Amino acid sequence: MPPRKRTRPGLGFLCCFGSSEPPEINLKDSVPLQLLEFSAPMPPAEELHARFSELVDELDLTDKNREAMFALPDEKKWQIYCSKKKDPNKLATSWPDYYIDRINSMAAMQTLFAFDEEEMEMRNKVVEDLKTALRTQPMRFVTRFIELDGLTCLLNFLRSMDYETSESRVHTSVIGCIKALMNNSQGRAHVLAHPQSINTISQSLRTENIKTKVAVLEILGAVCLVPDGHKKVLQAMAHYQKYAAERTRFQTLLNELDRSTGRYRDEVNLKTAIMSFINAVLNAGAGEDNLEFRLHLRYEFLMLGIQPVIDKLREHENATLDRHLDFFEMVRNEDDSELAKRFDITHIDTKSAGAMFELIKKKLSHTDAYPHLLSILQHSLQMPYKRGGGSLQHWQLLDRILQQIVLQDDKGEDPDIAPLDNFSVKNIIRMLVNENEVKQWRDQAEKFRKDHVELLAKLERKERECDTKTQEKEEMMKTLNKMKDKLQREGVELRSAREQVLDLSSRINDINVINGTIWNDIDDLKAFKILDLKDIEKMFSAYQRQQKETGSMDDIYVSTRKVKELSVIDGRRAQNCVILLSKLKMSNEEIRRAILEMDEREELAKDMLEQLLKFVPEKSDIDLLEEHKHELERMARADRFLYEMSRIDHYQHRLQALFFKKKFAERLGETKPKVEAILNASKEVVQSKRLTQVLEVVLAFGNFMNKGQRGNAYGFRVSSLNKIADTKSSIDRNITMLHYLIMIFEKNYPDTLHIQEDLSSVPEAAKVNLAELEKEVNNIKSGLKALEAELQYQQSRTRERGDKFVAVIGDFITVAGFSFSELEDQLSEAKDKFAKSLKHFGEDEGRMQPDEFFGIFDTFLQSFNEARQDLENMQRRKDEEERRARMEAMLKEQRERERRAKKSGTSDEVGGEFDDLVSALRSGEVFDKDLNKFKRNRKRSVNQLVEGGGRERAVTKVNY
Repeated sequence: MPPRKRTRPGLGFLCCFGSSEPPEINLKDSVPLQLLEFSAPMPPAEELHARFSELVDELDLTDKNREAMFALPDEKKWQIYCSKKKDPNKLATSWPDYYIDRINSMAAMQTLFAFDEEEMEMRNKVVEDLKTALRTQPMRFVTRFIELDGLTCLLNFLRSMDYETSESRVHTSVIGCIKALMNNSQGRAHVLAHPQSINTISQSLRTENIKTKVAVLEILGAVCLVPDGHKKVLQAMAHYQKYAAERTRFQTLLNELDRSTGRYRDEVNLKTAIMSFINAVLNAGAGEDNLEFRLHLRYEFLMLGIQPVIDKLREHENATLDRHLDFFEMVRNEDDSELAKRFDITHIDTKSAGAMFELIKKKLSHTDAYPHLLSILQHSLQMPYKRGGGSLQHWQLLDRILQQIVLQDDKGEDPDIAPLDNFSVKNIIRMLVNENEVKQWRDQAEKFRKDHVELLAKLERKERECDTKTQEKEEMMKTLNKMKDKLQREGVELRSAREQVLDLSSRINDINVINGTIWNDIDDLKAFKILDLKDIEKMFSAYQRQQKETGSMDDIYVSTRKVKELSVIDGRRAQNCVILLSKLKMSNEEIRRAILEMDEREELAKDMLEQLLKFVPEKSDIDLLEEHKHELERMARADRFLYEMSRIDHYQHRLQALFFKKKFAERLGETKPKVEAILNASKEVVQSKRLTQVLEVVLAFGNFMNKGQRGNAYGFRVSSLNKIADTKSSIDRNITMLHYLIMIFEKNYPDTLHIQEDLSSVPEAAKVNLAELEKEVNNIKSGLKALEAELQYQQSRTRERGDKFVAVIGDFITVAGFSFSELEDQLSEAKDKFAKSLKHFGEDEGRMQPDEFFGIFDTFLQSFNEARQDLENMQRRKDEEERRARMEAMLKEQRERERRAKKSGTSDEVGGEFDDLVSALRSGEVFDKDLNKFKRNRKRSVNQLVEGGGRERAVTKVNY
């Protein structure tokens, strides 16, 4: 079985080579930034940027901290540059010499006499200053420190410490200096290249200072994760075993893990660091893809009793510690399950010797290896088993031989520290192979001979089958040609039959047209009874003559509306990618976590996800980035982002799934009202009794107007409705047929004037393009299918810690699938209702789309309301004219009375009457009747607006 490739376990490992906080940048020995004096005037922006970039490169910062530096204002950049460049010689030479001399002196002096507390504090300050310098000073400082062999200085100090110093903060600070040195790529390479550095660092585990232990474990754990570092750590632990005179190399760790100090925070910090280190040892290096190696190391920890200690650690109830414990147990369960699969079972009890023996026996019982298993057991019976006499060492030797058999690879190399020198499994196996290879060759030759005979027989069968298939193909081609000829003849006959059917259909009476439609239920004769035929003839006589010349009303139709209907990365693409990342304000690790967790914390907005989809690593990008992955620390921001995202399995599919999930509710919210509008409008136009009444009167009106031509029409195209507003009276060009119809409705069917209440969904349905609506629904459906396919893929693979795709998307698909099925059903119902509404009005189903069909009614409703408003305005103007005429008549009559009274000398007789008239005019009482009528009209108009009455305008004032 091939080894399983594992993802490097990054979660929770306390890597010492980077920091979550930006490094402290000392500008000028505790002098405030604003008090610094510039050594020269600030250069132009372009030159400043070039100088500052050079300085930042020297600092060897992380991408996040580089961004923070470049985001500073130009004035602060110049201040920082001046402070760092003020005395380059001092930075490059004097300072490392100073620290190395002081630490060498301290190491020499501590062997001579003890130090008081004040002296110890001074020594700690020197080491702390060095740590800060190594972390913040330019690369020249680090390079000079390495050239002066500063690392050896620090290691010598660690080796020469007395007990008091080893338990002090000085010890912690020295470890911190090494950690800071490793925080720099050049310094890290120097530490790893040193033959004794990791071994010396491991010796610091013997201290009682918890902070020192934690710092050491952080370094060792992180070294496990760098190339060629894992084996150095195992060597260091073997070195510590001898240094501390312990039975096994991990005994100190297990003791510390099980010990209680009574100081909760320190205890939890230490135990978390130990579990982090253990997980790194188990899963990094060869442990990434070598199941046997992981099992080998884990058995060592289990033999020391780690399992009951883990159960005990759960009592701390610390989230970070629990995360490491969970990871340990998760990988253990996965490895146990994978081992069990090799034996075709679900679990192996590795604590039971009997259970393991039965499995091995079952696996080998029918193989050539079974006699050798018996031989091993037979010779094991003869091994010494009494106490003393070298019994333990014999069994240890057998144990170590088996370990080498399991762990040594094809090159004879052991990923762990080989417990036996000059023991080569490869050479031993080669010797055994030489004994059996002649027999194997003979057996293999015989097998090849048999296979050759079988292949010849198969070849003959296939040739016969091929001949048969060829004959069948020829027969099928003959039959196919005959069918083509027949189809051509039948096609000609079918076209001829269609032409005959069309000819017959054109002759059928207007009645295969009206059956099952609204026109079958309309009685236009009833409507005739309420029409004033003489008035109509008089009103529209000129129109009638015009109609006789140009054609009947049924020939007029409204024209049909047209359905509206990508450093190694390319520079421009890299620049755009950096701009996007700056807007995101998230590190690569944070983005990666958010994608794995399917953004449960809601950190990625929809528009950011849409932009991220534009920067998915392409195949060419991945190939180029893979060639430079050893230069990861030097990669530009965009390159590193694309490289790290390419390490996420199915990255593009995850992004698409997350974007679809976030957009789903919005897309559904935009689509559903459109479907509902078509559905409701289709119901409304069919069920509206007021609309039926309107069509009935229009049909009767039209039949009268077209008498002598086609006056017996059973119905008309709904598109003709909007021609009514264009048909003007031959007497008054301000009056149209629609105005006239509304006057009929006001007199005979006043309830019909509220038709807009029946058709409230029509205006929205008139805006819906069905083709675009169906396309969007199909796109949502395709998106859900793609999501289900990706879910199946993710369920079939081993997921890394923190991957919540299956849980989140599984729940989402359940809910979204239900919501979408409702939408799909609604759309199907809407299309069905729309088809029925077309049929109801005698319209061809394929002739009109919803936006055109309901657009006709929407336009008609708007014209209807405008015509009503026109009539109200005309009536108001007519009433005003009549009122003025009455007043003028009254005034004329009054003046005549005054003239006669003056002539006869009886003016006092009518004086009171005129005063009353003036008073009535002043108070407005004379307009009471008209004012009350106006108020009623305004109230009705306002009510129609409040109830959704389209574009009808409410009158707000009147002038008298």
